[in-house]
Amino acid sequence: MYEAKNFEGLLGTVGFSDALLRNHFTLYEGYVSNTNKVADLLKTTEIGTPQWSELKRRFGWEWDGMRLHELYFGNMIKGGSVLDKKGVLAKKIEEDFGSLEAWEKDFRGTGAMRGIGWTMLVRDTETGRLFNVWVGEHDGGHLAGAGILLVMDVFEHAFALDYGIKRADYITAFWNAVDWSTVDARFAGK
Repeated sequence: MYEAKNFEGLLGTVGFSDALLRNHFTLYEGYVSNTNKVADLLKTTEIGTPQWSELKRRFGWEWDGMRLHELYFGNMIKGGSVLDKKGVLAKKIEEDFGSLEAWEKDFRGTGAMRGIGWTMLVRDTETGRLFNVWVGEHDGGHLAGAGILLVMDVFEHAFALDYGIKRADYITAFWNAVDWSTVDARFAGK
């Protein structure tokens, strides 16, 4: 049984109305609830049936919706923080993208693409290479073998209430709320 995490500490974050955040928390809690429901149904559904197959597919979607929201809210903090430009993560970003500015431009550009989904900074666990990736749906588009370091939700529910269709303004607000200590800890494997 999975339990929803409490992210109410984000209420009052500049650039995110409490109404938007509360709606988003409720959506996340739905993924947690549905992950549990699908897991329970899988225990009682005959393996190999069409129903079981669809539940198996649905479990991945609900699970990823749950975990991606946890990573997203988890890499935000009221007041934001600053990336340590002399730290290990910043040096790796510069190595793989040429500069912090080039990486940020690529990350923001990925988030500004048309469509719904997620923008992520990930690290290939085999080579250590960093990539900015677009994941269109929760369960499709992930790079196999890549660990997630930074997640930005770019489904409309993450910004439309406050920003309408002005996704770029939302991206700026998100950027100003990133908790770089959390991203650094993910990079360090903690």
